[in-house]
Amino acid sequence: MKAFIFDLNGTMIDDMIYHTRAWQTLLNDELGGNFTWEEVKPQMYGKNPEVLVRMFGPDRFTMDEMNRLSLEKEKKYQIEFLPHLKLLPGLNEFLENAYQQGIPMAIGSAAIPFNIDFVLDNLNIRHYFKVIVSADDVVLSKPHPETYLKAADLLNVMPTDCIVFEDVPKGTEAAANAGMEAVVITTTHEQAEFNYLNNVICFAKDFEDAAVKALID
Repeated sequence: MKAFIFDLNGTMIDDMIYHTRAWQTLLNDELGGNFTWEEVKPQMYGKNPEVLVRMFGPDRFTMDEMNRLSLEKEKKYQIEFLPHLKLLPGLNEFLENAYQQGIPMAIGSAAIPFNIDFVLDNLNIRHYFKVIVSADDVVLSKPHPETYLKAADLLNVMPTDCIVFEDVPKGTEAAANAGMEAVVITTTHEQAEFNYLNNVICFAKDFEDAAVKALID
């Protein structure tokens, strides 16, 4: 192990309920959809325009419209989530310990920079990360490995020397496709949903888990 790469939403902060709620409001109340929570939740991966295409098909919106709707959705999410914004239990200590030990760290997220900046700057944790790979930095979204391979390349480490922290099956699959092992944080999905993957080191509800702490102790 020579590097850690973190997904952001649902992995470092427990915010996926707020994302799903913002999406459901946008899709139903503003775009005329009739999607249930159960229909929206599984689509919470990849770039925002990809979510819109999965929900409404490829011909409903132009890219400019999707980018505008994406930003509108994120503004709704940020307003509602800001009073609850905090790192998962144990993560602040984990980041500090890894930082003191010189372990290079990156963020590899499908979020747009607007959302990544919202988290890093409000929580004052930007200094921990040498590399940030956002939705704007890749062509192909998770489960394609581009996000994680680019993060490893920018960290100047081999993919096989990286451990990815994820919360969703598609992201964990992206890590597998990059040749990386993964720690799954179970804020969003049940352990059984990852059964088709063989790159999971452990499952943990947060960063106070003994197996997670053992990665740097």
